[in-house]
Amino acid sequence: MKVMVIGGGGREHAIVKAIKKNPKVKTIYALPGNGGIAADAVCVPIGAKEIDKIAAFAKEQAVEFAVVAPDDPLAMGAVDRLHALGIPCFGPDAKAAEIESSKVFAKTLMKRYGIPTAAYEVFSEAEAALAYLKKASYPAVIKADGLALGKGVVIAQNYGEAEAAIDSIMCARKFGASGSRVVVEEFLSGPEVSVLAFTDGKTLVPMVSSMDHKRALDGDLGPNTGGMGTVAPNPYYTKKIADVCMETIFLPTIRAMAAEGRPFRGCLYFGLMLTAGGPKVIEYNCRFGDPETQVVLPLLKSDLLTVMQAVEEGRLAETEVEFEAGAACCVVIASGGYPGSYAGGKAISIADTPALREATVYHAGTKLDGAGTLVTSGGRVLGVTAAAPSLAEAVARAYRAAEAVSFEGAYYRKDIGARALAAHAG
Repeated sequence: MKVMVIGGGGREHAIVKAIKKNPKVKTIYALPGNGGIAADAVCVPIGAKEIDKIAAFAKEQAVEFAVVAPDDPLAMGAVDRLHALGIPCFGPDAKAAEIESSKVFAKTLMKRYGIPTAAYEVFSEAEAALAYLKKASYPAVIKADGLALGKGVVIAQNYGEAEAAIDSIMCARKFGASGSRVVVEEFLSGPEVSVLAFTDGKTLVPMVSSMDHKRALDGDLGPNTGGMGTVAPNPYYTKKIADVCMETIFLPTIRAMAAEGRPFRGCLYFGLMLTAGGPKVIEYNCRFGDPETQVVLPLLKSDLLTVMQAVEEGRLAETEVEFEAGAACCVVIASGGYPGSYAGGKAISIADTPALREATVYHAGTKLDGAGTLVTSGGRVLGVTAAAPSLAEAVARAYRAAEAVSFEGAYYRKDIGARALAAHAG
């Protein structure tokens, strides 16, 4: 069987490795892939947003199943194009992907169908947003409407920070057209939880919960990033809370999308805040999270491709989806300077140590140079992931393995999982 995976980050490497376990799979094409994915798939130099080239390649190679992993190609209609060629896909069509590509659409949907979320206002003019923010209570959350690589959210502590955020997003257009509108939300407090879920538009099966670490530095300090590490499961996400989320958030969202004529098929990501008033939605993503995928998929006992095919064919209700009882930890190793400016092309050394054999290294920002040397090519370079019977052991294994990796300017947080372990202890 020929399978095509669109994307070239750590999330896609985790997906490729999981799909590779299926004995029916003979060839996996990764478009564009990266330096590490090249060891597990055939990398093709076609960008994730080059929809015409992706469609032509899939037709030419007679691809039998496609996984569209990143948000941009989903929002651009990659699944629609591949479906038009008769190629089965895992991922939502463009209409359903709007649940992530437009914060305004998502907030309106939640308001219309009574799905718990933060109170909000929408602005398409900077002056109106600033007038509102002069009277707002702080902290206030300011979000660019469209896709912004996970960086279009500012938590303003005062009006000065809010003014700077509006200037950057709406006036300077730091995120391009994504900043033509902003959502200003009330600030919610409580533990954050990420829950990925398989859904075929009718049935929804949540995966293991996870906890992301967005800030660049230890102690949750420094600027926001795309994610510096994750652990799974999230200790704050109890069975009782999971049941509440299923009844008040997960199933209502799937039903709402169907009622809107946008049935969602694929992986729906729920970013949740467990507030004193109950769980509330912070955001939806229309795809696997990154780096959440790197801790969730290693715990998936069932075959990923089989589940994805069931989602595409509307058979999820009759398909077994099982997860291991243990835990996993992913430590992201980043380029010095990330999430700001950083230099690429640094040679990467990964020593074959006993500790590394207890872990998996997912490649995110890597490539092979002209001489075949593995070098850095992104801000988040590698995700070192370990699974174990307990969270404490998973964290310990991941950090032992991370010591085997080196490149000039490499840095990583030393406290991934510390908050989760403290919650367990408490």
